[in-house]
Amino acid sequence: MFDLEEELKKLPDKPGVYIMHDRIDTIIYVGKAVSLKNRVRQYFRASTNHTAKIKKMVSLIERFEYIITDSELEALVLECNLIKEHRPKYNTMLKDDKTYPFIKVTTHEAFPRVMFSRVHKLGTGKFFGPYTSATAVKDTIELLCKLYKIRTCNRNLPKDIGKERACLNYQIGQCSGPCQGFVSESEYRESVDSVIEFLNGNYTQILKKLTEQMNDAASKLEYEEAAKYRDLIESVKQVAQKQKITADEGTDRDVIACASDGQDAVVQIFFIRQGKLLGRDHFHMSVAQGDTRKEILTQFMKQYYGGTPYIPQVIMLQEEIEDSDVIAQWLSAIKKRKVSIITPKKGDKEKLVELAYKNAQMVLVQDGEKLKREEARTTGAMAQIAQWLSLPQIKRAEAYDISNTNGIESVGSMVVFEDGKPKKNDYRKFKIKTVKGPDDYKSMKEVLTRRFLRAKEGSAGFEIYPDLIMMDGGRGQVNIALEVLSELNLNIPVCGMVKDDNHNTRGLYYNNVEIPIDRRSEGFKLITRVQDEAHRFAIEYHRSLRSKVQVNSVLDSIEGIGPARRKALMKHFMDIDKIRGASVSELMEAEGITERVAQNIYKYFH
Repeated sequence: MFDLEEELKKLPDKPGVYIMHDRIDTIIYVGKAVSLKNRVRQYFRASTNHTAKIKKMVSLIERFEYIITDSELEALVLECNLIKEHRPKYNTMLKDDKTYPFIKVTTHEAFPRVMFSRVHKLGTGKFFGPYTSATAVKDTIELLCKLYKIRTCNRNLPKDIGKERACLNYQIGQCSGPCQGFVSESEYRESVDSVIEFLNGNYTQILKKLTEQMNDAASKLEYEEAAKYRDLIESVKQVAQKQKITADEGTDRDVIACASDGQDAVVQIFFIRQGKLLGRDHFHMSVAQGDTRKEILTQFMKQYYGGTPYIPQVIMLQEEIEDSDVIAQWLSAIKKRKVSIITPKKGDKEKLVELAYKNAQMVLVQDGEKLKREEARTTGAMAQIAQWLSLPQIKRAEAYDISNTNGIESVGSMVVFEDGKPKKNDYRKFKIKTVKGPDDYKSMKEVLTRRFLRAKEGSAGFEIYPDLIMMDGGRGQVNIALEVLSELNLNIPVCGMVKDDNHNTRGLYYNNVEIPIDRRSEGFKLITRVQDEAHRFAIEYHRSLRSKVQVNSVLDSIEGIGPARRKALMKHFMDIDKIRGASVSELMEAEGITERVAQNIYKYFH
């Protein structure tokens, strides 16, 4: 039994991370502290002036634990990792999980390549970006490779020169052929240097060169060739126009500002590289009433830079944040050079931050209605179902269904919805082992018993318990589930998704009462989606097993075919119909199939 007063007395006066758990042992909050003793005690002091969010969170705390660290910086890193892993409800959370593309020039190679990359790894080449559009990056790489005849293959050069014939790109004049030794390393490097010049924003030389080539082709009356150069010139101009000069300095910067309406928040970020605005993006944050802009920006900084592949030298913020020095120290350690966090108060830099803020405000207004509709059909729908069943909350719901054909190849499905959305990584399927014939009740009992026994044993993939079990049916299915839970000494709410005579969902069966629900409500629509998903997942698994049985039964009837040859045939042909239509010589191409066996197969089908 967790004794709150005793545990508070044991708290050390050291830096570390504290973790708050609720009654079902879910992590609901993670925080860091310079002194665990002082910080954690504050939550439980009646005299402390807490926000509504903190009061609600404290009322749900059943126990807490903590991890001691050697420094505040170590605590910050651990806090970021734990928040990312557990996504606690009462931490201000970054909703988007984006990665940004870079253009990578493999300058460490003898014959460098120009590549698309989402990972910024030091020592593997020269990186440009990040960019906000993957399509634009791919188009730019394609253009550069064509213009400067840069190789796109992954051959190990110069080691593999002349070992294989030149690729199609060389044949159509889009590669200089370093794999055949048709271009020297120094000549090739000149082309690569031109690519780097281009990516650094120097378009003058490339435009001059293309214009000369266009004019030369036109003077020779090669109008199709001239038109190609004209189109390339337009492409280069478009790329150039996308980059607007924003500062005289060449320092890489991120400019960050936040807009919030008390329920939702949008953080806007501008990417400035080498003095040019390469792109921008925005992120939605889940916030609680009372969260200040300073708190939102602090959490954004920890979560965003804990996962982004590139950190600039300077980060410009709308206002000063908590732990600014520690966060700067943490980012500097990651980047391996000094990172500064500043809050401009005047001049062009302050205007740039203000521009980011205006963009954040605009996105907040535009996306507000869209977000509300999405929340209504997901977390809002879950809240509606919880209200109908008089449950405090439903975060995770599991639904089960059975599928068979006259008792043959009976299977069970388990689908999971978290926060109103399907969580497909947690779906599970069960092949019925102990039940003979079409007995859905006994089959369901086997499925539920296996699922929750594995949970009690701590088996990977089964360790998380649901807040609600949703059965595809009424009283009978619900009673089966309650019987299994009782035998395993588990207390989990169970409801049935009841259908009418036309096989349409009509209500929920819970605590021996059928609860009628509004068919126009988001909660009803979610129940229908859950029921359909459980049914679909079970049928798909049943069909796959039935198909395998049919293939096995057909091939096993042929003389000379055992498990090994059956497997070899399916691996080679992938489909029973292709085996049926194959000639004797084609059948012999499969591993282990002799002429005699191939003739047996052919005669069987013909």
